[in-house]
Amino acid sequence: MTSAALIPLDPRNLSLLWASSERIADIAALHARLFDPPWDADSIGRLIEHPAAAAFVAQVREPKAVAGFVIGQIAADQAEILSIGVAPEWQRRGIARQMVEGLIRAARRAEVERLFLEVAADNTAGLRLYEGLGFAVAARRKGYYARPGGPPVDALILSLAL
Repeated sequence: MTSAALIPLDPRNLSLLWASSERIADIAALHARLFDPPWDADSIGRLIEHPAAAAFVAQVREPKAVAGFVIGQIAADQAEILSIGVAPEWQRRGIARQMVEGLIRAARRAEVERLFLEVAADNTAGLRLYEGLGFAVAARRKGYYARPGGPPVDALILSLAL
């Protein structure tokens, strides 16, 4: 069987789809692979089915796979990215960028003025992505993320004017 890591990602092979209830199990499974502690399917379902939700999955057509997800919320003139993740075998191919850009487009259509997200200060790949999209540090939460066997890591609150 061919590994997804060996298959070049043709942009025509990837679709950004609104997350629906049919995708809750896929998102929960991927979240569990990427985060500790993971969000359970019920929590994810409540988030993506909420009227303020803006959530997408990145669907690879061949081999068929959910390569990533982004879950956001839009409230009045602000929006927030609550969680984003790309399966390890599909990382570093621009999928996270496409998902954030999709959320930015949805937020602009909803007349959002500012988009926020939180990221660990040691997440260099994430910081590089967000800074490349124009996000800037708005605040810092000292020692917010616990790290097993190591010191806690600051959380950075990033903001993007839309």
